[in-house]
Amino acid sequence: MDIFIRNTVYTGPVRAVVLDWAGTAVDFGCMGPVAVFQEVFARRGVEVTVHEARAPMGLMKKDHVRALCRMPSVAARWREAFGRDPDEADVDAMYAETEPLMVEMIARHAEPVPGLLETAAAFRDMGLSIGSTTGYTRPMMEVLMPLARERGYAPDFMACPTDAPAGRPYPFMCWQNAVALKAYPLEAVVKIGDTVSDVHEGLNAGMWTVGLTESGNEMGVSESELAAMDPVKRRERREIAENRLVTAGAHFLAAGIGDCPAIIEEINSRLVFGDRP
Repeated sequence: MDIFIRNTVYTGPVRAVVLDWAGTAVDFGCMGPVAVFQEVFARRGVEVTVHEARAPMGLMKKDHVRALCRMPSVAARWREAFGRDPDEADVDAMYAETEPLMVEMIARHAEPVPGLLETAAAFRDMGLSIGSTTGYTRPMMEVLMPLARERGYAPDFMACPTDAPAGRPYPFMCWQNAVALKAYPLEAVVKIGDTVSDVHEGLNAGMWTVGLTESGNEMGVSESELAAMDPVKRRERREIAENRLVTAGAHFLAAGIGDCPAIIEEINSRLVFGDRP
């Protein structure tokens, strides 16, 4: 690998991509986790809507439970049920139930999203290493990774929040990828994901970021539901997703992972002129 000295401007090319898992690489629509979060609250007589369950998506799962408890709407329903706000003991109890439910769910949502395998091959042809980060814990990923590998997807590295000082939006998992993949400088790395927390993670790590609008959490529908959706409604929902990801700071938007090789080429063309994230 060519040595890059920080007192000069890096002029490319991209050396690695770091992909999210659910909603980006597997589990079109990021469908699995939503049902789990709704279930653990429902067991306590507290309703959590699909929209609420999706809002913190991408965080480490315990942080996700904690974020739901802090939502004014969810906290109000909790007070109706228990006469008090949810506390950290409640978070601990619900997360203890979330972990086994999530492991069971993952096994049913391991199918690669359309275009993933072809895109991974295109990344390889471009000379890129493929890393990954996730909101899933190590035990959850030990279920998911072999299933993804059986279906043809095996990134070079995976970082999960239980192996880092903190999960998203902190940059530590992205940095772990950069170290493992020997990808330097950080502007030579592109973070790809389908949630606001994915974008924040990549930005905080000093990487280019790509937000996926249709295949993941922001659109929040299955592949068949998306295909059957009224075109006007689909455009409206995509625009909402685009606005959320752009507001979060995404440098680029893509409908799905299959659009990303062209974006890498665009980033390469910018790096030639010394552009940085």
